Amino acid sequence: MALLEVTDLNVKFETNDGIVSAVNGVTFNVYEGDTLAIVGESGSGKSQTAFAAIGLLARNGHATGSVKWDGQEILNLPEAKLNNIRASEIAMIFQDPMTSLNPFLKVSEQMEEVLTLHRGMSRREARAESVRMLDAVRIPDAAARITMYPHEFSGGMRQRIMIAMSLLCRPRLLIADEPTTALDVTVQAQIMDLLRDIKDEFNTALILITHDLGIVAGACERTMVMYGGRIMERGTTEEVFARPTHPYTLGLLEAVPRLDRREDVLPTIPGEPPDMLKGFPGCPFEPRCPMREPRCATEIPPLERLTDTRVRACHRTPEDVA
Repeated sequence: MALLEVTDLNVKFETNDGIVSAVNGVTFNVYEGDTLAIVGESGSGKSQTAFAAIGLLARNGHATGSVKWDGQEILNLPEAKLNNIRASEIAMIFQDPMTSLNPFLKVSEQMEEVLTLHRGMSRREARAESVRMLDAVRIPDAAARITMYPHEFSGGMRQRIMIAMSLLCRPRLLIADEPTTALDVTVQAQIMDLLRDIKDEFNTALILITHDLGIVAGACERTMVMYGGRIMERGTTEEVFARPTHPYTLGLLEAVPRLDRREDVLPTIPGEPPDMLKGFPGCPFEPRCPMREPRCATEIPPLERLTDTRVRACHRTPEDVA
């Protein structure tokens, strides 16, 4: 049985300009110890899919469909019940650790509060466990540095603190939303190595949300490509990277710098992401697609299953794209 089962998830936001359809008919599963990357450009619906699944949408957002956690329906559950699940079962690492950590509180206070509230530990027990977790995410001299404020740490160290805080209650699922944003390449690699080690040590399932395909290959077993709030393609990471079956996936992969070829200018996908306020009658990628045909502008391609592990949504055949 799937740990997280998302079926026909739709997310809409009411704005002064109208209704924004941010997520449209998204379906996927996450299993115990699984690693799933959700990739796509900014505005493709990656983060809102995760926020809707665990009840963190903005006040003007509304989600429909089904989200089951360990067989229990949790979509739009009352906040108190969702808090219990988020406290002990599901944890999320947000994009910007500086704004996620309280700048007025020492790291020790922020970590210990989680353990005293959700695991009933005493202050002394919470301090010891917090230090152990900072050691686990490889923060040097954790026992001394836990009494420092967030601004006294580098960006990479703040991200490690966020990872440590997310693991305090031993969650079964960890959602990392752009965990390497604004970090230099060396620190990015260290954070991804850390996430892999944590997954192996704690058998934690991982959803990695990113626009950077370069960090996905070595981190996730499966990859789901989103665009315009829809799934374009999903499969094992090896399948998706070696044999993309959607023009958008092919465009994303072509734009990744490679050591085995020399180019003065990196390939790009022409055009801009779709305006989710206006909507679109056909495939959302149609205006930018080099392989579009007339029906792409008026017919939404269904999500078809190619194999047990592979699905795609495109009117062209996989052979046309390859």
